[in-house]
Amino acid sequence: MKILPLSNALLLLKNNKEVNEFLTDLCTPSELKALNERWSVAQTLNKNELSYREIADKLKTSTTTVTRVARFLSSEQNYGYKTILKRIK
Repeated sequence: MKILPLSNALLLLKNNKEVNEFLTDLCTPSELKALNERWSVAQTLNKNELSYREIADKLKTSTTTVTRVARFLSSEQNYGYKTILKRIK
């Protein structure tokens, strides 16, 4: 049996329930919390209304997390966050 890459496995999921179940099986509660935290930071940064400190305070996260997500939004070439943020507008 061929090992399927994670990205391909994600593409096979059909709805929100399946995605949540898969992620809950795949990740520890701490990992899920971290993923959700980064996603919330990305969405908040995308609104461009608050400073990094204000975002960290509002979302109860570290400025390090906010800075890391901001770097991926502004200067990294993966465009993962940007792709999804454009699609939800």
